[in-house]
Amino acid sequence: MGMLKYSIGRLLRALVTMAAVLSAVFLLMRLLPVEGYFGDRSDAMNEKVKEQVLKSLGLLDPWYKQLGNFWKDLLHGDMGKSIVYRKGVSVVKIIVPKAKVSLKFGFAAIMIEKLAGIPMGVLMARYKGKFFDRFGNLYILLINALPAAVYYLLIQLGGFGLFGVSMLYRPGQIGTMILPVISLSLGGIASTAMWMRRYMVDQMNMDYIRLARAKGMTGSQVAFRHMLRNAFIPMAQSLPASILFTISGSLYIESLYSIPGMGGLLVTAIKRQDNTLVQALVLLFSVLSIVGMLLGDILMMLLDPRITLGDRKGEGR
Repeated sequence: MGMLKYSIGRLLRALVTMAAVLSAVFLLMRLLPVEGYFGDRSDAMNEKVKEQVLKSLGLLDPWYKQLGNFWKDLLHGDMGKSIVYRKGVSVVKIIVPKAKVSLKFGFAAIMIEKLAGIPMGVLMARYKGKFFDRFGNLYILLINALPAAVYYLLIQLGGFGLFGVSMLYRPGQIGTMILPVISLSLGGIASTAMWMRRYMVDQMNMDYIRLARAKGMTGSQVAFRHMLRNAFIPMAQSLPASILFTISGSLYIESLYSIPGMGGLLVTAIKRQDNTLVQALVLLFSVLSIVGMLLGDILMMLLDPRITLGDRKGEGR
């Protein structure tokens, strides 16, 4: 019952937050230059024609009426049509294929991040102060110290020069995904390993760990049977958000490897002043952020049933 109450409470909070954020974003988007609603025809249109276009789009209505129409259309799945990028095409039809491409790359990168980063962090904590820990810390330091653009280029040029791997992505050719996925995962591996090591080290001094060792369990048994699970709980909160954010793509990686994903779509829409497409993308990114946090809270609750929903006085773990 407590778990259900917690889930419902978090869901209601997320819905209220989402409604407030989407409404605020919509109203702020009304501050964009109106030229973005005329497309390439802007220079050839006189003021009277422009006014008629704005009126047909409902942009001359009072703000509260515009907001009401926005929610009405949104609840029916209508986010408008592109004005410049692909004139007359629903922005949903533009976004979905690109989101699928970004999600494919992002999900592959996340799998590598977790499969490599979690064991790396565990071993660093297990052999704290020894060679593997020092090597892992050196890797983390280099990744955080070097500009990402530097090692992205090194990977691209090195992969092509040493192994003949394609420098550009080609749809349908899985081999061309290797370099961009590796590039995307390097930072995540470092972050995952760093936090896993930190949480594992924190667990080492807990009473239950001392008890397990007193019972004769080996260091490896204690690490993987007890410490790993509890150390993973705080990391689990960010996992759903990480997966959802892969939809938004990586601007630099997708540009570097010519990947037709979401990474460059927002920039292109802004440059070309396609206000409807810009609005849809900003709203999408806002929703992904809120939903990611909600799913993270629920995942933490499933992993740690001690989390309960209550008021400020009784809320906690």
